[in-house]
Amino acid sequence: MDTQSTATWKKLSLFAITWPIFIDSVLRMMLGTADVFMLSRISDEVTGAVGLANEIIVFCILMFGFVGIGTSVAVAQNLGAGRAKEASRISALAITINLIFGIVVSIVLVVFGESIMQLMNLAPDQIAIAKKYLNLISAFIWIEALSYAVSSVLRSNGQTRDVMYVTLGVNVIHVVGNVLLIFGNLGFPEWGVTGAAVSTVISRFLGLIVLFVILYRRIPFPIRFKNYITFDKRIVKQILSIGLPSAGEHLSWQSQYLMIVSFVNIIGQVALSTHVYVMNVTNYFMALGMAIGMGTEIIVGHMVGAGEFKAAYHKLIRSLRMTFLLTFVVVGIASIFRKELLGLFTDNPEIIAMGSGILLLSVILEPGRTFNLVVINSLRAAGDARFPVAMGVLSMWGVAVPLAYWLGIHMKMGLLGVWIAFAVDEWLRGLIMYLRWRSRVWETKALVKPTGGGVAANS
Repeated sequence: MDTQSTATWKKLSLFAITWPIFIDSVLRMMLGTADVFMLSRISDEVTGAVGLANEIIVFCILMFGFVGIGTSVAVAQNLGAGRAKEASRISALAITINLIFGIVVSIVLVVFGESIMQLMNLAPDQIAIAKKYLNLISAFIWIEALSYAVSSVLRSNGQTRDVMYVTLGVNVIHVVGNVLLIFGNLGFPEWGVTGAAVSTVISRFLGLIVLFVILYRRIPFPIRFKNYITFDKRIVKQILSIGLPSAGEHLSWQSQYLMIVSFVNIIGQVALSTHVYVMNVTNYFMALGMAIGMGTEIIVGHMVGAGEFKAAYHKLIRSLRMTFLLTFVVVGIASIFRKELLGLFTDNPEIIAMGSGILLLSVILEPGRTFNLVVINSLRAAGDARFPVAMGVLSMWGVAVPLAYWLGIHMKMGLLGVWIAFAVDEWLRGLIMYLRWRSRVWETKALVKPTGGGVAANS
């Protein structure tokens, strides 16, 4: 056992960990935005169809995260407790689990993708467009499952820059591929929507290869081949004790979101296109909170593994204050240029007018979302994963869904009413999570016992 690694959290800088995660998050969002931006040159109808297909894909990618989240927490706590060999064994088994899960999801999407789009009230002509894109991405979505697992392992080891550089490379290849295959430049075939899908698959596969190379060069204890195929119930239990509740929360959020998007489809085609464009802008607002949340999660996980609960408690409070302030400033500035931002995607005056009102509302919505992005990540890092799920399900399905329908359709407020429902849900859940952290119940939920005297030092 490496006894020095019980103090690894002291070597971790939130800024050094967070800024590469922030850039990485932005770059990952740009993968989807690049498709929406370039396909918007064809028509708003094509953009709406592919945007909805992307919502289904994002739903599945978030589900891959349940193993990634459980892995991050288990690896971070074991590294904090000085168990580098155990951390590597956890990493290998997590990669195998996500590969199997990814293959299953690929099969399900290929078989039932069209039926899912029908359930979401997408028009038949748009389904025909989206189907081309969704089928190809779905067949290879296991690539993203593997990438998510490997990236989670690298981040837990503090290697956030490496993941960022890989995502940058994937973006460059993806954009070049889009230019060549969507529009048929330099003699390449003009494939339109299919070209965007092919470019996405190729770029992600190349990125996966590079991630595996980095994995074997960076982690402190090498992964052996037998670790990938050795089933250890104890390790699986550690991963799933965090991962399954997290999966439940993601499943609840994404399913209620898809339900609400079906309400948007009922409102009309203009509302759907507006929603897709606005989401592509507001996703970047979330990137900052996501990055600080993930960076804080890594450090809190190491601290909890070392038994430094008091330090973990104050780290979250400081991170939350910083994220709240930065998000408010960034969203406030963006709201001033809201018409210009939407003008990058469309010249439809009705869409720009509707979307501008939504972006102005984001000044209120996004700071509330930071509570969830930062506090829930730290609760999970401490091992307290079930409470956020229970409260999340109650708020999402008890508040967001019925309120979105009532305001958006019954009260005829349209897309603005739907986004007001989003804001109410985010603030409610965020405040509940903050009170949970202040209660310090999470201190009893750690996955591993510290090897040093951290607990005693904080008692």
